[in-house]
Formats: sequence, structure tokens, C-alpha cells
Amino acid sequence: MRKALVLAGREYLASVRTKGFIIGLIIAPVMMSGSLIVFLLFKDRVDTADKRIVIVDRAGGIASWVIGAAERRNATETIDTATGQKVKPRYAIVEEPSAADRRQQLLDLSARVERGDIHAFIVIGSAVLHPENMGEEGRIAYHARNAAVDDARRWFFGPLNDRIKQSRLQEAGIDPSRMPDLFWNAAVEPFGLVTRDESGAVGKERRSSEAEALLAPIVTMLLMLLMIMMSVPGLLNSMMEEKTQRIAEVLLSSMTPFEMMTGKLIGGVAVSLTSATIYLVGAVLVLQSLALSGHLPLQALLWFPVYMLLAVVMYGAMALALGATCSEPKDAQSLTFPVILPIMLPMFFYVLVAREPGGTFATWMSLIPFFTPLLMTLRLATPETVPWWQPVVGLAGLAGFTYLFVFLGARIFRIGILVQGTPPKLSRIVEWMIRG
Repeated sequence: MRKALVLAGREYLASVRTKGFIIGLIIAPVMMSGSLIVFLLFKDRVDTADKRIVIVDRAGGIASWVIGAAERRNATETIDTATGQKVKPRYAIVEEPSAADRRQQLLDLSARVERGDIHAFIVIGSAVLHPENMGEEGRIAYHARNAAVDDARRWFFGPLNDRIKQSRLQEAGIDPSRMPDLFWNAAVEPFGLVTRDESGAVGKERRSSEAEALLAPIVTMLLMLLMIMMSVPGLLNSMMEEKTQRIAEVLLSSMTPFEMMTGKLIGGVAVSLTSATIYLVGAVLVLQSLALSGHLPLQALLWFPVYMLLAVVMYGAMALALGATCSEPKDAQSLTFPVILPIMLPMFFYVLVAREPGGTFATWMSLIPFFTPLLMTLRLATPETVPWWQPVVGLAGLAGFTYLFVFLGARIFRIGILVQGTPPKLSRIVEWMIRG
């Protein structure tokens, strides 16, 4: 064991003393959260060019209302009163009568959009006030190059529906001016559960936020993923390099294959723990400085190092075993994907788990040992309480699979490290795993 610890110390120092480790600590979180950072930097930068939009009002009486609403918007929302700068585009809306040949009119308007004469056009069906079973005439169609994500389309929802509701009230003989609050929608505000404080009194309810419900859990899970990815693929490549450069043969002259594998695993775990400590301490300090320490997922942080340690050992043992079977760099490249695949699989459904962390799907998926480190950490970081037995059972299953992976990996490692010039094949690896 002493020799394994000496090798672990060498592996650890060889990793953390390099400039690449320091650069990786800085670059890795930026790459993982790059899209969020770009969104925050540019969220207020929109295209402020005026947009000319045509309305074809087949129902009658709706287009004029929308044009008036657009003029009020242009006067109050497009200019920042503090800086005097234009912050939103103006909507120049023009009404065009419905043509006899409606399909030809749609084609002509589409051509005007293609030429850039207008930004978009809206067709209000003749039966939009009572649209049931009326097909195309019962809908409002917004036509643009990228209509699904067009901000203008979202804005039209309010004025159009307000006017439709007013028209329906007038048909019913009700004066809309007598009920000015009729079209105001009441927001359903999110709050957590009410509990008692330390004195026994009923505490004040706390407002929930999307940052607490989704952002904090997802960031915590991505940090776990980052720690695993910073260590595991590197173990495979470093093992392959030491074998091809005959360094492994020198090491095996003074220690057993299992001691060599153990030393490398301990070194990889130490590197991951160092990186995780730096990130977690930094995150705590940043949140405290911003007075956001209430968003810290304390329960997840307590389990985080345990799950991370076992995950690095489990996947690291597989990476070292496969790296020991490689005699050329191309062999390592072909085996990297099988190593990282089980690590990346939870990324396909983590959103479902984050939205329903207490659901049956989230519970069972987080108890699968391959997925436990990421998904259980994600669930523990959400505001929803996870029953105490679930992280314990997940930990037990993960520990069992970690032991199995180390045991089988050691059998592959013992033979593969001494085999030269033979490309790794699945059948051969399975044979080594079974026979040892």
C-alpha cells in the first residue's frame, strides 16, 4: 500500500503543478456555462430596427385596435427614459384589406417579407370571435421568416386577445368600460411551504425562485459532471502513454499491477477533490458576497464529495483497465467513447428529473448506480425534500458497483498492461475480465 500511495502522490503532483491544471480550473466552468454567460451579457441587446407589419383583418374592427396599441407601445416602451437610447424596435402596423383571391394575397405578402419590404404579416380569420369548428377562419396566423420565436408575435398576443374579449362582451350587451379589471390576469406566485421557526411560531412563507428550483440543482450536477470528466478520460490516456513509453514496465518491476492501478486511482481522486474544493469554496464565497447564500443546496453539498469520490473510482477503474489494453493512441481514442458514454447518459433526461425530483421516474433513475452520482446530486439540490433512505440506497448501490468495477478492472489491468502490439478487442477484454 505504501508504494501505491507514493505513486498516487506522484500522479497528484504531476497533475496539479502543471499550467494546464490551472488553466483547466478557469476554462472548464466557463465552457460548461458559456451559453448562460453569453445570455446574461447580451440579454438586453436586441435588434432595435423598426418592424413594418401588415394586418389582414377579415373579422373587422380588430386591426384598428391593435394599431392603436402599437402606437402606445412605441411611445412608452421603445425608448429608455434614463439614457434616451432606443431599446426596442417600433412596430409600424398597416392594415390591408382582404383580397378576393386569398391564397394569392398570402403569396404576395410572403414575397414582400422575402424582399424585406415588411417584417411579417398577420391574417385574422373572419370567425375569430367564435372560432369553434371554424378551421382556418377561426385562427390568427402570424407569418414571418422565423415566426415561432419572433418577439413581435408574442407581443401581438395581448392586444389581439384584449380586443376579441371586448368584442364578445359587446355582442353580449355588456359595456367593457364598466369592468376595467376584466382583462387583467392575476399571476400565480410561487412560494415554499410554511413551517415553524425555532421559537415554535408559524414562520413567514418564503418566495420560491427559478434559480433555486432549477439553476442551483443543474449547476451542482454540472459541477459533478465536470469533476468526473476532468479526471476519468485523462486516466485512460495517461495509462496508454505510460504503457507505450515502457514506463509501466519500470513501475511493475517494483510494485504489483494492483498497487499501480490503486495508486493511479487515488491520485485521480485527489485531483478531483482538489478541483471540487476550489469550486465549492469559490461558489459559497460568491453567493455570500451577493447575499444569495439562501440558494446554497446544503444537503447536496454534504453528499457531493462522497458520490464524486465513488464515481471517480468506479469510472476511473474502467478507464485505467481499458487504457492498459491500448498499445497505440488510436486505440485509446476508440475506447474513450465507451468510457464517457455512461457518464453522459443522464444529460439526456436531467431536465425531467429537475422538474419532478420526487416523481417515480426521477427516483428510479437516480437509484441506477451509473446515474446515481449526477441524478441523486441533482435531486438533493432541489427545494423538494428527498427521503433519507433514497440517497443511502443510492450510495449502497454505487459502492457495490464501484467495488465490482475495481475488481473486474484489476483483472483486465493485470493482463492488459503486459500485452504489447495487440489491439484491444471486446471479446479479448471480456475473456480477461472473466478469467483474470
